[in-house]
Amino acid sequence: MNISDWLDEKETEGFDVSQIVLPDGLSYDEAPDETPFYEEINTCGIFCTKDHPFSTVERFGHWYYCRGRDKETGIHPSGIEWRFFTRNIDLAVKTAKLHIE
Repeated sequence: MNISDWLDEKETEGFDVSQIVLPDGLSYDEAPDETPFYEEINTCGIFCTKDHPFSTVERFGHWYYCRGRDKETGIHPSGIEWRFFTRNIDLAVKTAKLHIE
């Protein structure tokens, strides 16, 4: 099963999929169909191997997965700070931009 089908199934079951956590096996099994937005704040330079604030929107079928680390968390935050699933690309990109500005 792919991510888009799994989200459709969960939505049909009545789940609010906007904040759902993907199962471990599913989240790394599929490459996105496209990445319409990506921005990272890396003031350290290209040789820094630490984590940095970022926002991305990835499309899986007809779903857009927005995720990232907020700029306010500092230059070397850890972990994914936020995530959001939607079928609306405009909402997805707007959300991602708001988190990185």
